[in-house]
Amino acid sequence: MEFSELQRPSSTMAHSYHGAQQLVRLRSKSVVSNQNGPQFNWGSPPSEGGEEGDSGPPKDLRERPMTMRLKRAIREVQQMRVPVVTSWQSWKRSKAKSLSRFRTDAGGVMSYVALWRKALHKIGGHFGGGVQSYFIFLRFLVVLNFLSFLLIAGFILIPSIVFRSTSTSNMTVDSTGPDVCKVYDPNLQGLVVFYQYFLDLLSGTGFMEYSYMFYGYYNNTVAESSGFHYNLPLAYLLTSVFYFAFCLICIIARMGSALRVAVATGSGAAGSYSKMVFTGWDYGCQGDRATKLKQKSIHYQLQVDLEEERLQKKASSLTLGQTVGLCSLRIFLMLVSLALIGGAFFGIFKATVFSQCWETRVGQEMYKLALFDFLITIAMLILVEFPRRLFVDHYSCVLTRWVGRQEFLVPPNVLGLVYGQTVVWTGALFCPLLPLINTLKFFILFYCKKVTLFSNCRPAVKTFRSTTSTIFFLVVLLFGWGLALVAMIYSLAQIHPSMSCGPFRSLTMMWSIVPNTFYTLSLATQDFIFYMGSQAFSIPLFIFSCVVLCYVAALAAVYGKSVDLLKAQLKLEGRDKQFLVKQIEELSREMGVPTRDQLDTFDTGAAN
Repeated sequence: MEFSELQRPSSTMAHSYHGAQQLVRLRSKSVVSNQNGPQFNWGSPPSEGGEEGDSGPPKDLRERPMTMRLKRAIREVQQMRVPVVTSWQSWKRSKAKSLSRFRTDAGGVMSYVALWRKALHKIGGHFGGGVQSYFIFLRFLVVLNFLSFLLIAGFILIPSIVFRSTSTSNMTVDSTGPDVCKVYDPNLQGLVVFYQYFLDLLSGTGFMEYSYMFYGYYNNTVAESSGFHYNLPLAYLLTSVFYFAFCLICIIARMGSALRVAVATGSGAAGSYSKMVFTGWDYGCQGDRATKLKQKSIHYQLQVDLEEERLQKKASSLTLGQTVGLCSLRIFLMLVSLALIGGAFFGIFKATVFSQCWETRVGQEMYKLALFDFLITIAMLILVEFPRRLFVDHYSCVLTRWVGRQEFLVPPNVLGLVYGQTVVWTGALFCPLLPLINTLKFFILFYCKKVTLFSNCRPAVKTFRSTTSTIFFLVVLLFGWGLALVAMIYSLAQIHPSMSCGPFRSLTMMWSIVPNTFYTLSLATQDFIFYMGSQAFSIPLFIFSCVVLCYVAALAAVYGKSVDLLKAQLKLEGRDKQFLVKQIEELSREMGVPTRDQLDTFDTGAAN
């Protein structure tokens, strides 16, 4: 074959390729112009933070729906137009870079000292993100309860211990009625059965009842000494209220971070398969163990996407009658649940009417519910789950094949956590040390669930997406928080406190301590608090909140449109790549060059 013959096809292929490339450019320009995409000011100066993520025009450049090639070209033009930097701007830039680097390093250190980090990675690799989200949720509750205990200990427990151990000459104690709840003789008279202390530990009676564990042991002390003033009843009430507010803030913040992750990753599975397959591998994995965990993680992510698509197709195929029947069943179950909850609150109300029971009794009931929930979980692990695994592994029959190894069902386990946390919220006002008990309970429960997961369970057939699962868990937890809040408000504002024990023994209701303390303040402080609650302050505050809310909603809408525009551009770029591949395949067929499919077929035939 002569050189001219070789050159002619090459020139023809190059001419065709450049023509196809020009066509793609024209299509991209027309698409961008038709979408009325945002135009960028090429003369805008670069940011002061460089690539450290600081504020400035490059942040706007990163948010623009442009290709990386075009963004690099814009950056080069900006770098050629760098203005003169003053010493103040240089110092500000260096400090911003140092602060950003410090945040990055601190985040890396916190990721290494995070609780159960390696165990969570292992769980996610073997059982998927849905099961991992349950254990992450459990870790969140452990941290939440521990911080709540520190709050209660700092403002209620430690002051009570200090005031009780010091002299009462500088304290004011107002009490009415017989002080029977504070009298306890540890030297019991007569014969005592040997298991009495064990029963007291399980039921919260005896030596447990007359301790800092329950409401009745706290007194209504007001300490005054050399300018120091501490009102223990007021601190008890405000700490309980702030405890609920603190838990709400933590739940909302956690939910916001989960929503940001869900929005960033996208709600649908369209287009995610290619990303997961071609760009999902972590090349920093070293060793067989890390490689297998990453492989299983990608496998479960693909399984979750396929499961979601299957459920969407199943939901779309339901008839009108089936949809109405399903909604009716859900509404009926919701009404039954609300009726049971209402019956429980009515029973508590009746119990408090006939008892003066009542704060310590309610605290004891919540203590027993929390304790026995933990004991039942341990008993199920030892007496049911392990024997089932041994029976299935060592005996082969129709029954064992039908029973099989148990699955780790995420919804029932999550509901168990929400139930335990709701019990703690309901009883925290009457049993201040319940958050500490729940911290220890959930801490041990993590290891128990981990043991039963790896020893007794097989991967679940039904999978869950970790981002949506986290949001759902927090919504259910927020519902439990609301129920406990109703019980606390009713206890503070409606029920008469016990007249013989507790920090509110001399009051008609617990909330009365707030107005009583308010009228002991100075006139200037009273006027300021009245102004904070007046219309002159509340109306401007409401208007300002509405303005901020509208601004945040508009900003979220703009970001949503930018995300949609970027997704549309990614789809168009994918179509352009497919168009180029088809053009190359057609040119290869015209020139007689074997394609990839033909080469794979040839290699398979040669191997056979």
